[in-house]
Amino acid sequence: MVHPARPIRARIDTRAFRDNYLLAKRSAPQSRALCVVKANAYGHGLVQCAQAVRDVVDGFALLDLADAACLRAAQFAQPIVLLEGFFDSSELHEVARLNLSIVLHSWPQLQALESATLTRPLEVFLKINTGMNRLGFSVDEVPEILGRLRACGNANVIVAMTHFATADGEGVAAQWERFVAATANTGLPFSTSNSAALLRFPQTHGDWVRPGIMLYGSSPMPGLQSAADIGLKPVMTLESALIAMQTLRAGERVGYGGTFVADRQMRIGVVACGYADGYPRHAATDTPILVDGVRTRTLGRVSMDMLACDLTNIPDAQIGSQVTLWGEGLPADDVATAAGTISYELFCALAQRVPVSFV
Repeated sequence: MVHPARPIRARIDTRAFRDNYLLAKRSAPQSRALCVVKANAYGHGLVQCAQAVRDVVDGFALLDLADAACLRAAQFAQPIVLLEGFFDSSELHEVARLNLSIVLHSWPQLQALESATLTRPLEVFLKINTGMNRLGFSVDEVPEILGRLRACGNANVIVAMTHFATADGEGVAAQWERFVAATANTGLPFSTSNSAALLRFPQTHGDWVRPGIMLYGSSPMPGLQSAADIGLKPVMTLESALIAMQTLRAGERVGYGGTFVADRQMRIGVVACGYADGYPRHAATDTPILVDGVRTRTLGRVSMDMLACDLTNIPDAQIGSQVTLWGEGLPADDVATAAGTISYELFCALAQRVPVSFV
């Protein structure tokens, strides 16, 4: 006997992904665009997203050597940049074999590269720490690092690189000034623009831009501009359905801890979606949700497999009514803001048990 499937599912619109990548390219017409597909393309499917842009993409950026090998096995010949470089010197031979580019951000990496015997020299993105204070060499170290790289037979192309911490808010002025000073008179091509800088600060575009979250249909600066204002299309839509309904009397509570208390008689719906599906447990009452295309709100705590929603203004809702958790018709940025997080986390947290379809 075949049993009906639980109604939750994720739909990935790879056509929208392609359109968002092309928008990124149009926004930086003098630059090449690295399509950032780390973390399984932000939870959207590495190979499927890569296939959607195969004929237009300039290159890819990701983290894991295994993911890079996966793209090469799928016959992608474009440049692939490892955003954290290599983690052990033993990886360098595979990096060279696959013709990958590396981000170089630490002295042990430099020493390993200098001493390696490789079948081909590598393209190196020299990471300069201009204020993010995660990875990268200090501005003062750049002349020495650059001299050693130029003397090293294992580096044939050097690209200067930094990452902006506040391109989505206060701006990039201080970091940009440090980067320009650090690379003055070096003649190096450069890559500095993440999604927010790509859209807001054209002076930072350089030779390579690095669109990330914008490719997946979310705004890189939701406090300043919505995804719709930018012209981005949602790529992931998380959908489910009502599996039960309840009528509450005034004073009755909903869910674990009873954190929501009805102030009047009201109808509520129970949705087949919970934190085991990747929905944020910390999403509190009033997080937006769509039921039959009508915007309403969640109620009470999110459970492992279920959450509750308000049906007061949706009188025709019934068991089986379609629910959109985020995506088409409901920006993931709106859900993330209400839940005190960012859309990146929503996408990356999608659970393996959720069926995914690609269109």
